[in-house]
Amino acid sequence: MNPDTPGPALAAHQWIVVLQARRQDTSRAMEALAWLCQAYWHPVYAYVRLRGHSPEEARELTREFFSRLLQNKTLAYMKRDCGKLRSFLLTAMNHFLVDEARKGRLAAPEAPDDSPLTENLFEQNWALAVAGVVYDRLKREYEELGNGELFTALKHCLAGPAEAAPCAETAARLSLAESSVKNMEQEMRQRYGKVLREEMARLVATPAELEEELRRFFSAAHPAGAA
Repeated sequence: MNPDTPGPALAAHQWIVVLQARRQDTSRAMEALAWLCQAYWHPVYAYVRLRGHSPEEARELTREFFSRLLQNKTLAYMKRDCGKLRSFLLTAMNHFLVDEARKGRLAAPEAPDDSPLTENLFEQNWALAVAGVVYDRLKREYEELGNGELFTALKHCLAGPAEAAPCAETAARLSLAESSVKNMEQEMRQRYGKVLREEMARLVATPAELEEELRRFFSAAHPAGAA
């Protein structure tokens, strides 16, 4: 299954579907989990690298970690209230690394790092992965409506004012009035925000966790001191 194109069965709350069926091999839960693993593979891999493991070893560890998830070996031992996918993956990966080291299967890392900075970088990579999923979905929506060229012309508005092209320049390229371009940019930003909420809702178990995760997302995506 392509991680960029979740099917109708995954329209909402993939993570709660996985949690509710974690002790059962249901096709819907496994499909949801497979999508989540593919979409959020990179933050976990990057975290293992930050822990000091080589690229080759980090790839192998990440592959084995997700393989166990897909076999339901890890989920079966998680509590029902384990909450957010992001928190679950970070906690589960830490347990996995400790277990691998205890069994003597894990080589000593090049430069082990268990500092809070490592987890902060994990959250930044997580935010980038979420943003990538949202961006790809929005791009696909425009293309399916035959507006791929419009998306390409306006996508800069999603990056913030610093990256925005002059409205007059975009209007001239599209042969549209500047007022029309401004309206379309506003519509794109609003749609991006709605899609972001929908995608984040798939990764948590409760509405309260959604609001918390959105705050964490914006904090990680725009860390203090960043330009």
